[in-house]
Amino acid sequence: MIPVAAEIERAVALLCAGELVAFPTETVYGLGADASNPAALARIFAAKGRPKTHPLIVHVSGLADVRDWAAGLPEAAARLAGAFWPGPLTLVLPRSARVSDAVTGGQASVALRAPVHPVARALLAAFGRGIAAPSANRHGRISPTRAADVREELGNRVAMVLDGGDCAVGLESTIVACLDGRVTLLRPGSISRSQVADVVGGVDEPGADAPRVPGRERSHYAPGTPLAIVAAGQLRQAAEAALAAGLRVAVLARSAPMKDVGLTWRRMPEAAPAYGRALYAALRALDAVDADRILVEAVPAGEDWAAVADRLARAAVSGP
Repeated sequence: MIPVAAEIERAVALLCAGELVAFPTETVYGLGADASNPAALARIFAAKGRPKTHPLIVHVSGLADVRDWAAGLPEAAARLAGAFWPGPLTLVLPRSARVSDAVTGGQASVALRAPVHPVARALLAAFGRGIAAPSANRHGRISPTRAADVREELGNRVAMVLDGGDCAVGLESTIVACLDGRVTLLRPGSISRSQVADVVGGVDEPGADAPRVPGRERSHYAPGTPLAIVAAGQLRQAAEAALAAGLRVAVLARSAPMKDVGLTWRRMPEAAPAYGRALYAALRALDAVDADRILVEAVPAGEDWAAVADRLARAAVSGP
């Protein structure tokens, strides 16, 4: 499943030519382009249908590459990178003068990540420069966690898809801003607020002046089928009511399945990490069954479930 050297070489040649290459990370598959090539960056926005004001995450090999993109490395950011890089943590830092507005969405900050997936690391090492890579899906839709998802989403809009198997985490990276002497959690992920706080101390909530980052839109990560979140104790009643109204219903739940006709039930893992890893593939599968509605059993409260709860809440919003 891991690409051979010749495939990495071909991917590098395509990136150097300004083409798009999708590649796996531990979180989701990214839609990669040369982060220093404005024409290549424009292809990302066109392929995804993504607003140009939305910033991109630049993937780098490690701390040694940060100076190429950031105007400085705050102490808190250095400590976080030391603790979690390579891994599913994105750091938002003051941008350097050389970074284009296409990368930052016109903001004074830049988002950087050093992925741990071996294919991503091999690609970055061979390319030798930063790779801008949002999730390899159409804007606002379910992120891809398998190579087949990318091909289904983007088709010939991407020149090459490097297949590195299923993503081990399955949810997008935790995003933390280290700006103006503050550390702010902008997007929850598999690295929790407590883990960040253990490294740097206090962690702020984002205010009105927080930088824009991927995945913060009110509606995001959404299947085409309308989705609603239902409290665990009300799931059976909600499913029965929808069936009685003549709707075809798909259910995503941790509880035991009902066997009613017209009901497609996808049982999810009990533990948060396994649930997160399986979430997007499960949503894609339910989106494909031609249901009228997807009902999702609410997940437990608590920090362990924060990233999953965030993704589900945004998937349940029907529009901006």
